[in-house]
Amino acid sequence: MKVAAILLALVWFFPLFADSDLPSDKYKLAWSDEFDGTELDLSKWDYRGLGPRRDAINVKDCVALDGEGRLILSTKRSGDEYHTAMIGTQGKYEACYGYFECRVKLQTQLGHWSAFWLQSPKFIDGGDPENNGTEIDIFEYLIKNGKTILFNLHWGGYGKEYHQTAGSSFEMKETPDGYHVVALEWTPNEYVFYVDGQEAWRTGKGVSQIKQYIILSLEVGEWAGDIQQAALPDSAVFDYVRVYQIPSNVKY
Repeated sequence: MKVAAILLALVWFFPLFADSDLPSDKYKLAWSDEFDGTELDLSKWDYRGLGPRRDAINVKDCVALDGEGRLILSTKRSGDEYHTAMIGTQGKYEACYGYFECRVKLQTQLGHWSAFWLQSPKFIDGGDPENNGTEIDIFEYLIKNGKTILFNLHWGGYGKEYHQTAGSSFEMKETPDGYHVVALEWTPNEYVFYVDGQEAWRTGKGVSQIKQYIILSLEVGEWAGDIQQAALPDSAVFDYVRVYQIPSNVKY
């Protein structure tokens, strides 16, 4: 059984997680959820955007812990509706810079996509990323793309006139257990994206300089294909989410 509180207390004195391939030994664990227990830890997360979103409805019932250290986000049919899941740390945990990592088993069906992303509380105001932040999609995954995982950045707000984007993709390799470790190193100068310990994309575009919060989500929409063809329920399974930061008294 993984115990996040003990790990957080000991990480300053003992080596970091053996299964994390950190880009620098300066990083120390700052926050994590190992998804122990059977209920979502509401001291860390909120159910986010409950109600209609895109072509589905976000509901609490599509968020579950399996009692074995895994978070399960699901998309389900409910009569003529589709129900799905989104959680976030807004107001509970927000950070500027660091190494953000999750271990995930991705969904297998058309019609919905999974994502691990960072959002700014000031993003909707538009403006420059330095002051208002950037939507940082650490990964988005659509099964119609096969083994290709996507990375995307959005800044300047969502209005057509000022909205700017940058993105890339990466071909994942098979893993023995079907899980992948996806991570972002965010520094004052750039973003570096990793998949299973391998650098996948590096860019200096749209670098946020303010604190942002974490979101885990499934979303239903045409971008992901025809949800009517999906064998539901279908889920994305998260083994953990961890954030490492460089202590304030240590230089990058």
